[in-house]
Amino acid sequence: MESPFPLDMRAEYGRMADDIRSTQGRMARIRATAESDDGLIGVTVGGAGELIELWLDPRIYRSPDSAALAKDITETFHRAVERSQEEVMEIVAGFLPADATRETTDLRFDPLLHELDRRVR
Repeated sequence: MESPFPLDMRAEYGRMADDIRSTQGRMARIRATAESDDGLIGVTVGGAGELIELWLDPRIYRSPDSAALAKDITETFHRAVERSQEEVMEIVAGFLPADATRETTDLRFDPLLHELDRRVR
C-alpha cells in the first residue's frame, strides 16, 4: 500500500522519531539522588520522577514522630525530583525555545510539541 505522505515528509518524520527515541533513552537513564538534611533518608528517582530507591537509616526509629518522618521523606523525594527535572531540561533544551524554564514547561509534551511546530513552519 502506498503511503499518503510524500517521501521527504516520511524522511523528516523518521529523523524526528529517531531524535525523540534517543531523547527518551537518555531520559530513561537519568538517576537523581537526594538526601535529607540529617542524612538519614536517601531517595533516587528516574527521569520521569518515578521512585527508584528509598533508603532509611535505622536511626530514624529513635524518634517516634511519624508525621516528621513522612515530611522528611516527602521533602527529600521532591528534592530528588527537582534534580531529575534539571537533568531532563538539559537533555530537551534543543527541542525548546531559548526562554523555556522548568516551571513553564511540561517536560512530557512541550519538547515534542515545540519541535513539531518548528518543523511544520
